[in-house]
Amino acid sequence: MSTPLSIQTAAPAGLRIERIEARILDIPTIRAHKLSFGAIFRQSPVIVQLWLNDGACGFGEAATIGGPSWNEESPESILHAIHQYLAPAVTGQDAGRFEQLIRQMDVVCKGNRFAKAAVEMAAIDAVARSLNVPAYQLLGGKVHDSLPLAWTLASGDSDKDIEEAERMLEIRRHRIFKLKIGARTPQEDVAHVSRISRAVNGRASMTVDINQAWDGNTARRYVPELIDAGVTLFEQPVAQWNEEALRDLTATLPHTALVMADETVCSPQDAMRLARHKACHVFSLKIAKHGGLVRTRSVAAIANAADIGWYGGTMLETSLGSAASAHVFATLPGVHHNCELFGPQLLVDDIVETQMERRDYELVLPDGPGFGVTVVPERLARFDRARAGLTPVHVDMGRASAQN
Repeated sequence: MSTPLSIQTAAPAGLRIERIEARILDIPTIRAHKLSFGAIFRQSPVIVQLWLNDGACGFGEAATIGGPSWNEESPESILHAIHQYLAPAVTGQDAGRFEQLIRQMDVVCKGNRFAKAAVEMAAIDAVARSLNVPAYQLLGGKVHDSLPLAWTLASGDSDKDIEEAERMLEIRRHRIFKLKIGARTPQEDVAHVSRISRAVNGRASMTVDINQAWDGNTARRYVPELIDAGVTLFEQPVAQWNEEALRDLTATLPHTALVMADETVCSPQDAMRLARHKACHVFSLKIAKHGGLVRTRSVAAIANAADIGWYGGTMLETSLGSAASAHVFATLPGVHHNCELFGPQLLVDDIVETQMERRDYELVLPDGPGFGVTVVPERLARFDRARAGLTPVHVDMGRASAQN
């Protein structure tokens, strides 16, 4: 069974985009979030607000991890692309023709998937609210009511990570842990993962995200040791371009472990190439890197047809972007390997009235109109960079500095 690549909606023909606004927020994290390329102390999502001619309003979000350290888009470039190119291109257009909106944005702006995703997300939210239906109804209907929810251990300190894992198990919030590694030597990373795995002692599954930090030889040398430590899923162990090493690792791993592509699979064309070359077992799906909910479904359809599993990834969004991700993930068939929409839990505060429910280790899909969460204007204003006068966060060599 394959997933349709085009989305049909019941939106009235006269439902048109009247106005679009966007802003950058700066929200501190509850702790340092350390990755192979640096540490994050603050998230800076771009929030899009879109109004229809019937008065309905929808919201979208594009979050990056560490600004342009993860890919070529930054909060500043996303905001510029929306204001200068994307918003003018789609204003006045039929909001319910999602594929047509994507084509309009492609005409005026090449690439810029994160920016396009935020605009498309806001349009889908607005149309769903106008029709008083959940967004997943416009995306094929839900297959899942909830998804097992992973938590990332990324403080960089083994003792703190163990304490955090124990707390999450005790309150029955997470029993899937992903460890961010790659900033230290491979030997130190193996020791770090092994220590946490021994402490968890089989009560949770273990994934590692290397965020492109290793070359092929390093991956072949140390992945077996991590498998012995209890790791079952390996996310993007090599550079984005190093598909050959990814394919070799996929072909040689024992059946107890899987390779997951993240940075290497952004477009449907990337997905086709990886599927053709059997270069991974799992795709990490992220709305922003795919360019929106519609294209996320396109990538997922290829995964399903190629017998490749999917994983619901995050760019550490607020509850807005996380709910949008949950709505599209809930519509996807095929073998899935959980989701990690924990972004709101990592932030000191959120921008919505009520977060999505987390119950018995799972994230429960909200059923309200649109994405099922209500954005609070006062919280947008509180974190608005333009009002607060904050400068961008710089991530460099494992350190992050926020200049106020």
